[in-house]
Amino acid sequence: MTTERIGFIGLGNMGAPIAMNLLRDGRDVSVFDISRDAAAPHLAAGARWADSPASAAADADLLITMLPGPRQVEDVLLRHGAAAALRPGAVWVDMSTSSPETAQLVAETALDSRGVHRLDAPVSGMVRGATEGTLQIFVGGDGEIVERVRPVFNVLGRPETVFHMGPHGAGYVTKIVGNQLWFSHLVATAEVLTLGAKAGVDVELLRKTIAASPSNSTLIEKDIVCVYEGDYDESFAVSLAAKDSGLAVSLGRELGVSVELSALVEQIYRRAALTYGPRAGEMSPVKLYEDLAGIKLRPGHAS
Repeated sequence: MTTERIGFIGLGNMGAPIAMNLLRDGRDVSVFDISRDAAAPHLAAGARWADSPASAAADADLLITMLPGPRQVEDVLLRHGAAAALRPGAVWVDMSTSSPETAQLVAETALDSRGVHRLDAPVSGMVRGATEGTLQIFVGGDGEIVERVRPVFNVLGRPETVFHMGPHGAGYVTKIVGNQLWFSHLVATAEVLTLGAKAGVDVELLRKTIAASPSNSTLIEKDIVCVYEGDYDESFAVSLAAKDSGLAVSLGRELGVSVELSALVEQIYRRAALTYGPRAGEMSPVKLYEDLAGIKLRPGHAS
């Protein structure tokens, strides 16, 4: 697909480095974002500016969207005309953390009847993975279309981390449930570390013992230690985490699966967003537990 044109919509924390990696690979890329300033590095690197979502899609063989959630996906694709502007035979790849229902609505409204293809391809790996081109990519859709787009995916992630999860929607579901497990684990970790620290146990010694136990995880081994410096990971907003957790709860409701724990975790994330503001870091539930207990999780400072 190296000769094909790529339209890219959404130059946020994740979208900006993804689009830049496509440009560095020599791809023909046009970009759109609600802030033209966000596109300045891409334009300097050879991207073309699109004045609207529809213009980004109009001459694209492949349209990639990386947007905050289902509402924005629906707005860009339907209300702002990107879906209708795609030519027959083009492919829409949605890398947003969105819902199968939203993509199906877009497809039924403006894609299927005109022979426009689609893939859901949300990602994992955070900003670092987006920057380094080492993302995990969870793809849902027709296998033939997946193979058509795979060379592009391989620019953004390693070949062994690009997973065809199944039919349309399977990529979204994989990302939703994976995120929810991390959120649930974060809340549980915040709770037990705060409990232990409040009881007088040094938090770092406690973390190390948990890391040596069957309860170990990457979060326990690496992720959680940033809070020792008062860093609650502002690279991803707590409001977006709450939105993502809500997607898991909505999916459970739709499928008739009990997700009581996920529902509680969602409410804790929403409480953290209300308490510290929507742009606070995704680890803000840890701060919520700290503040409620009247302590800080800092090594050498047992309660």
